[in-house]
Amino acid sequence: MQFGRTYEEFEVGAVYKHWPGKTVTEYDDHLFCLLTMNHHPLHMDANYAEKTTDFGKNVVVGNYIYSLLLGMSVPDVSGKAIANLEIESLKHVAPTFHGDTLYGQTTVLDKWRSKSKDDRGIVHVETQGYKQDGTLVCVFRRKVMVPTATYTEERGGEQPGRPELKEQGK
Repeated sequence: MQFGRTYEEFEVGAVYKHWPGKTVTEYDDHLFCLLTMNHHPLHMDANYAEKTTDFGKNVVVGNYIYSLLLGMSVPDVSGKAIANLEIESLKHVAPTFHGDTLYGQTTVLDKWRSKSKDDRGIVHVETQGYKQDGTLVCVFRRKVMVPTATYTEERGGEQPGRPELKEQGK
């Protein structure tokens, strides 16, 4: 199974539909909030959200949505990345609620060879996240440094560092 792409495998205009989707649970949202110390009652207090907000219920914290979509894109986009260079923009377009299922897709906007090293390149992508009903909830653009095929082969191929299984009795 392919995990990420080399520079040569990216084509400007290509769209990668990330699979599978992820249903966001209350547990996911609250754990992320607790881990990141975001205790805003919009995310943590159902009574507060119901009585004092326009949404009438908890809204999933935006950084979890972004992180989830970024993670969904790794097998298609940055699984072989040398570095994530820049998050150019991040927009939360619509709220996500507990029980919504998120899907993502990434479009390759541009790519170019590194100016300093010829064994890598930069890929500029846009990832869109949307709910089960097709509502766009999050969009972000980033630049990723990826290896060329030559870089990958010189460093151990598709799965560098993976040990071989030893045969029993030898």
